[in-house]
Amino acid sequence: MYALPRRTPLTLLRAAAVPLIGALLITALPGQMAQAASTLTNTGFESGTSGWSTYSATGQDAAAYAEAGGHSGSSRLTHWSASAYKVETLQYLSGLANGTYTLSARVRSSGGQNAAYLALRNCGSPEQRTDLPPTSDGKWLRIVTSVKVTGGQCTISINSDARAGNWLNADDLAFAPGATGVPVKGVDVSTLKKSEDLGGVYRTTGGTAGDGLGILRSAGANYGRLKVWVDPADGYNNKARVLEMAKRIKGQGMKLLVDFHYSDIWADPGAQSKPAAWASHSYTQLKKDVYDHTHEVLGALKAQGTTADMVQIGNEINTGMLWPEGSTTNWEQTAGLLKSGISAARAVSSTTRVALHLAHGGDNSLYRWWFDNAIAQGVDFDVIALSFYGYWHGQLSDLQANLDDISARYGKQVLIAETAYAFRLDSKDSKDSHENIIDTTAELLPGYPANTTGQAAWLRDLTSIVEAVPNGRGLGVVYWEPTWTAVTGNGWDPADPSSGNGWENQALFGYDDRLLPSAASWFGHR
Repeated sequence: MYALPRRTPLTLLRAAAVPLIGALLITALPGQMAQAASTLTNTGFESGTSGWSTYSATGQDAAAYAEAGGHSGSSRLTHWSASAYKVETLQYLSGLANGTYTLSARVRSSGGQNAAYLALRNCGSPEQRTDLPPTSDGKWLRIVTSVKVTGGQCTISINSDARAGNWLNADDLAFAPGATGVPVKGVDVSTLKKSEDLGGVYRTTGGTAGDGLGILRSAGANYGRLKVWVDPADGYNNKARVLEMAKRIKGQGMKLLVDFHYSDIWADPGAQSKPAAWASHSYTQLKKDVYDHTHEVLGALKAQGTTADMVQIGNEINTGMLWPEGSTTNWEQTAGLLKSGISAARAVSSTTRVALHLAHGGDNSLYRWWFDNAIAQGVDFDVIALSFYGYWHGQLSDLQANLDDISARYGKQVLIAETAYAFRLDSKDSKDSHENIIDTTAELLPGYPANTTGQAAWLRDLTSIVEAVPNGRGLGVVYWEPTWTAVTGNGWDPADPSSGNGWENQALFGYDDRLLPSAASWFGHR
């Protein structure tokens, strides 16, 4: 694990600091607060913990203290003890005007605690919490949480229920009018119909068999994502199948995101192959192909009363689309193809939002290069969509820095269009010929074990990062293929029924076909 800068001087600092802890801390039982004010004070802990109270359920008040090494100033709050501890640092506000308020803070955490979170409580509405993500790279994260104040008062609270040696840092707190939240908690259910047709079963957490999409909707999913292939070998994910699934998504009261691959098979940064029917077409003809295909699918969706709410023109198009003509080695041609698809989408429905989707969501230099070029070529779009798989694409701090930058630089909302995490490492069926994509502990993220607790924590923490994007530009998160369970014949290759599935250990349904508790934990999190 990353050795935080504080650890080297702490050995020397702690000996000097311990005699001062009594002077720095204001120790109180719950309800015995310091003089209340209507404004959060000492937000950077530059005056030690003056204005803050400490309560420890284990009597270890000294586990909360101010020390050097703040995010912006010279000090920060730290929770730490050499033995297990439960400690809360809090400040009570009164005289507040009723309304919705948002707490923001810069935080770091070792991870490994039973619980480590910010809380807003005693505010006249249900307590709101946001977990502190583990920060193995030692970088500060900004997180937010909001609450409705109805009685003119509220308690701001920083909490640790920790094992020996666990720590957290907090700094630069702010509490001000305003709301947070993300409008999109989506699921890509592109493989669901094929799974069902081949005998796949989906159950509620209680074990009752049902519609996999309906189970996800009941848990809290509000957006469905469907990929579109032109002429896939197995006949799934084509126009007819997308129309069928769109009816189900809209029938559940969910919104619809349509993901055009412009291929007969997977399109991603390493493969953007043309559909077989377009293989010999010139660049000029390809622009027409893109327009006609996009217009045909979206028009049919509109005609049946299931207009797309959002559309991706291409899938993970870091390197362009429809190679070689649409490669980003020729940006003018890449942009021409994009503009054809966008024009078709806007011609069908002016309310459908257009997203452009790249992978490697933590790579800011990639996003600046790509979108600077797209905008220079006059490509018009509404949303920047990103894939962010933490085991491939970097730290949450990388993602936050990129989201903050590109949302401001381009004035666009941002959406995590793909993510997932493992709830176990083994395969369900030893006969499955495809090795799981993630199947060793070395591939996991520090602080996120391969179980339902780790899967749920990843989803909550990732959503918190999107929620914290300034100016409400964080749209939300879409989970990739939560229903792609191990079903014989529903493999990676649409031309090969024996190709196997390497994703079942990252689905949101377990090996007993039941919805995992991590799904309910994520969907129910604000």
